[in-house]
Amino acid sequence: MIIENIEVRRQAVPLHKPFKTALRTVTTAESILVKITTNNGLTGWGEAPATVVITGDSLHSIEGAILYTFKPQLVGKNLLNYEEVFHILKQGMVNNTSAKAALDMALYDLIAQNAGLPLYQFLGGYKNELETDYTVSVNEPDEMGEDAVEYVKNGFNVLKIKVGKDDIRKDIERIQEIRRRIGNDIKIRLDANQGWEAKEAVRSIRKMEDMGLDIELIEQPVKAHDIAGLKTVTDSVETPIMADESVFTPLQAFEVLKLRAADLINIKLMKAGGIYQAQQINHMAELCGVECMVGSMIESRLGITAAAHLAGAKKNITRFDFDAPLMLIKDYVQGGVVYDGRKMTLTDAPGLGVTTILESETTV
Repeated sequence: MIIENIEVRRQAVPLHKPFKTALRTVTTAESILVKITTNNGLTGWGEAPATVVITGDSLHSIEGAILYTFKPQLVGKNLLNYEEVFHILKQGMVNNTSAKAALDMALYDLIAQNAGLPLYQFLGGYKNELETDYTVSVNEPDEMGEDAVEYVKNGFNVLKIKVGKDDIRKDIERIQEIRRRIGNDIKIRLDANQGWEAKEAVRSIRKMEDMGLDIELIEQPVKAHDIAGLKTVTDSVETPIMADESVFTPLQAFEVLKLRAADLINIKLMKAGGIYQAQQINHMAELCGVECMVGSMIESRLGITAAAHLAGAKKNITRFDFDAPLMLIKDYVQGGVVYDGRKMTLTDAPGLGVTTILESETTV
């Protein structure tokens, strides 16, 4: 199974409502689509959204890395020797994890297709049904409360609340308002996106615990590089703390796990550089008794399908943040993971099960 060609194109899809975090505001999901073809007639698909404030990767850099660095190195390689191919992805260029992730998805799509298996079965086959949370963007408390009520009415029973944009006291007001409106039966996760300092995070999380706001977990309360601060927060509060931006690579995961700096790890393909290294992170975490979530950027159902196949394959991946396709005004993906509200089903089609990607009306 020889790689014959690698092609890219850009896609842009507007969102129903602006997506706001402590780091950015997104109104349109912009990404690079990758198509890899092989000499036995198979086609593999991958996707990389541009998320410069997190990965440092732009549309231009993703496109350039794929076409001018990786394509010359990969075309002509035999995918039956895929250990070599993934080594090329790892060593052929430093950083550029989004470009690597898009190629990695397409390569795994092809490998699983060639084996005649859906990717989640090829990777482990633990389950083919998942349930996603839904994200409440950071806004004024009243608007966030209204959004939370709407999402609960739409059937979501786990909400991921974005905080960390301004004064932490305002964040507590946001959580109070949401909890007041949706009651205590709905799970709430907080994502500070690096927006707090360690000491104020400890003080405020303890206050939220004393107020009985019943937070399931808090994601990345401090700056990505502040592992000592992350550990301080983890050691000082009862609420489970999840590392996100602090863990891109297996080596970073090793450091967090060695120090017990977090209770949980959020794996994203765009950070890890794809499924190959994401599996390494999950395996290390599992050995240490640390559960993982698989999350996503603002991407289409193509990228989410790949992430969902990884999540479905592994027992240690217990939480899923795959709401991004539900935020888009249109779906251009044919095949792939199937949504029914919060419920997601991985089909038995070989590989990712994606047949084609229609051209979006908007270009970037």
